[in-house]
Amino acid sequence: MVQKGPRPLVLCGPSGSGKSTLLKRLLKEFPDKFGFSVSHTTRNPRPGEKDGIHYHFTTKSDMIAAIEKGEFIESATFSGNMYGTSKKAVDDVRRTGKICVLDIDIEGVKQVKHTDLDPLLVFIMPPSIEELERRLRDRNTESEETLRKRLDTALREMEFGNQPNNFHIVIMNDNVEKAYSDLREFIAQNTQQEEQESAGGDKNEKEN
Repeated sequence: MVQKGPRPLVLCGPSGSGKSTLLKRLLKEFPDKFGFSVSHTTRNPRPGEKDGIHYHFTTKSDMIAAIEKGEFIESATFSGNMYGTSKKAVDDVRRTGKICVLDIDIEGVKQVKHTDLDPLLVFIMPPSIEELERRLRDRNTESEETLRKRLDTALREMEFGNQPNNFHIVIMNDNVEKAYSDLREFIAQNTQQEEQESAGGDKNEKEN
């Protein structure tokens, strides 16, 4: 059972969709309202990455054992490395009263839907696959082979994002200011509704 607290927020979208930019802005503007769940990974730390801040770095055997014990909400494997969100990582944020933000892929979204988290599900959609390719090429971090793989994955993700009922909202990121405004408005509407329902529940409990 996951610790009760504010309804978590899931952000999903292809690499290059601008999801990380929107997430950073959200956490910077509302540091007291949102907290980021720190994922686990079996890959080695990159320069500047710190354990417990950027990721919880672990071994494949330890992570497999923890998944088998039911300690993870979602997990996936990329390029031979495992990634996942533990129940404890989400609990740690929710205990502070903050909205826990999860940055996960479509496989993670499918798994989260089978938990009792009941998160707000947001998909960040790039304007087109051509624009996504341009953004990824501008990074100069990909070989042709890895770029093709990312684009193939992105096409599958965009198809999943466009299917009805997979997400509560799909935000087109062809303009970062507009996309961020849409994200803020969606969160505000849903968190206000949740706060009102919570207040109503507290009132009813007192009256009873």
